[in-house]
Amino acid sequence: MEAAEIIEYLRQKDLTVTLADEDTIELSPAEKVTRELLDRLRKYKPAIIEELKRRDRYARVWQMLEDQPSIRRAFVTDTMSDRDNVILTLAIRGVGTCELEIPKRKYDPFLLLAIIERTAVQ
Repeated sequence: MEAAEIIEYLRQKDLTVTLADEDTIELSPAEKVTRELLDRLRKYKPAIIEELKRRDRYARVWQMLEDQPSIRRAFVTDTMSDRDNVILTLAIRGVGTCELEIPKRKYDPFLLLAIIERTAVQ
């Protein structure tokens, strides 16, 4: 079972799954959380955390586009989730959303901004 499937399973069971902090998953309502469920989730905890972070990054770029109808592109950089890479989440209005992993040793935020500004989607 993949992390996305686990999250959907929990939601189908009317459980809300969120990140309480960088490495803590929060499930609610508490009365629906069983010992058996917790035991099963511990096995997949790192993957669930990564999936929740990915979903959060996507939600943030989509929200930027919704909040600012005049902009065509929105991006979020995540420097904390991966020890070796910066995760860039990019949304282009009417085109789509993607994520890129950029090695931290090669990451230059000013160059990235310049590339995004120069690049026009046809």
